[in-house]
Amino acid sequence: MKRNSLLLLWLFIFWSVLIWSAIDPKDYPTWFLEVFPALIGFVVLAATYRRFSLTPLVYLLILIHAIILMVGGHYTYAEVPLGEWMKEWFGLARNDYDKIGHFAQGFVPFMIAREIVIRNKVFKSRGWMHFFLLCFVMALSAFYELIEWWVALLSKEAAAAFLGTQGYVWDTQSDMFFALIGGLCAWVLLTKLHDRQLREL
Repeated sequence: MKRNSLLLLWLFIFWSVLIWSAIDPKDYPTWFLEVFPALIGFVVLAATYRRFSLTPLVYLLILIHAIILMVGGHYTYAEVPLGEWMKEWFGLARNDYDKIGHFAQGFVPFMIAREIVIRNKVFKSRGWMHFFLLCFVMALSAFYELIEWWVALLSKEAAAAFLGTQGYVWDTQSDMFFALIGGLCAWVLLTKLHDRQLREL
């Protein structure tokens, strides 16, 4: 499929899911907070598309991550049906859809950052590069937890739905752990495919 066709398909899926998520969500303040990173990402991608186009793999991962955010925004993370099904299937104590989001928060930024540092020749050693990338996703995850804390302080009404802790006292720590696992999985599973697509740019 040609690059222009892929771009049109990407845009169609992104905006279709975004519009769906904005129609009668659980509540609009939470919806906005959850989808805001996807909107910011879209603006950045649009602004950099011509001078720094990414690999198809990374664009696909960004789209998947955006969809995860939009679905979470529509239902709130604590009430996404997929999480309820997982809760029933695996005998979980809570709706763990948010852990999918935090896994993606490690998986996808790892690949985005990997592409940027490789193409800009930031590191000579692949070992140090991947160590840096894991540190990066952990720092990003920790920063997001700080944002959640600040939102909780500023907006008590939207805080519970946005945080989605569901009474789990280790929610913050487990969120960061899932981001780390996401980064490790991206490293192990997609390095060869990503390298091949980078060579084709």
